[in-house]
Amino acid sequence: MRITTILIIVITILLTVVLMQNTDPVRFTILFTDVRMSKLTAMAATGVVGFILGYMVGRPKRARQIAPDYREYDNEDDGPDTLSEEDRRYISND
Repeated sequence: MRITTILIIVITILLTVVLMQNTDPVRFTILFTDVRMSKLTAMAATGVVGFILGYMVGRPKRARQIAPDYREYDNEDDGPDTLSEEDRRYISND
């Protein structure tokens, strides 16, 4: 087994043990309401929300696209023989 796989298994086991040891009921006050839930649910929900936010922040950004009609130099009409005489002389004097 690779070290990454072993590390993921160990972290998963430790996380499961910590979550299962914290099943006591807890009371939260959210704005004007009291919410009762187990620590297990609160910790799992916090972990899931943290994972989703971390994934959204850490994912690669999409490349910005330049407007399709923008071109620095319009070369659609150029044929295969587009060198100027000055360019030809410069190249041939090598």
